[in-house]
Amino acid sequence: MRLCAAIPCFFRNVDFCDALRQAAALGYDAAETYNWKNLDLGKVRETIEETGVELLSMCTTEFRLTDPACRELWVEGLRESCAAAKKVGAKRLITQVGNDTGAPREEQHASIVAGLKAGIPILEEYSVTIMIEPLNTYVNHPGYYLWQSAEAFDIIREIGHPNVKVIYDIYHQQVMEGNIIPSITKNLDCIAHLHAAGHPGRNELQFGENDYRVIFEAVDKAGYTGAVGLEYSPKLDPIESLKLAKKIYG
Repeated sequence: MRLCAAIPCFFRNVDFCDALRQAAALGYDAAETYNWKNLDLGKVRETIEETGVELLSMCTTEFRLTDPACRELWVEGLRESCAAAKKVGAKRLITQVGNDTGAPREEQHASIVAGLKAGIPILEEYSVTIMIEPLNTYVNHPGYYLWQSAEAFDIIREIGHPNVKVIYDIYHQQVMEGNIIPSITKNLDCIAHLHAAGHPGRNELQFGENDYRVIFEAVDKAGYTGAVGLEYSPKLDPIESLKLAKKIYG
């Protein structure tokens, strides 16, 4: 399984292009980021070509899919983000779905589905996959709508398009529901990317209650061919943390 360095987690005061170079020097061939608007996309593309580090994903600029009144804004943000992704060669975008608006859940579910369907022509135009993300509401994202992986998978199957998938964050789902290995291995058709962190604390994988070596072995055996993004706040020196992750899980 490819390990992917989430650049903002490990290189907080480092120029983004220099961070890509450092990740490459540590043996990482995949990276991801969130907010792309503060990046010089031309220089990022040059650095990607220089280092061979693939930028796997970025985030969209709008997340409010639960509210139909915000759909046009989300679609406009998707188009803008797809154009940015094309400039740097990123094939995936992450979108959250927004907070619970208080409307009946079936209405919010339908709004998410309708918004994602409205974005399909843009995704096809740019050859980009959008990934919706379930998050935990107990620790990090109180009030967020989509916390259950089963509903996320239902949304993907309801839409039935190869450019609409789930990013499955093992940390968030451990907080909310556990049952990690079956949840991933039985739904690989819906999952485009993984995130990982240790729980509790959202720190290094080896400091949490999950044995990630067992999880990764099971996911590999099930046929997962994607990457896992290391998305945590390191307790160790960030560079040493990335080195150790590579040694343990790479």
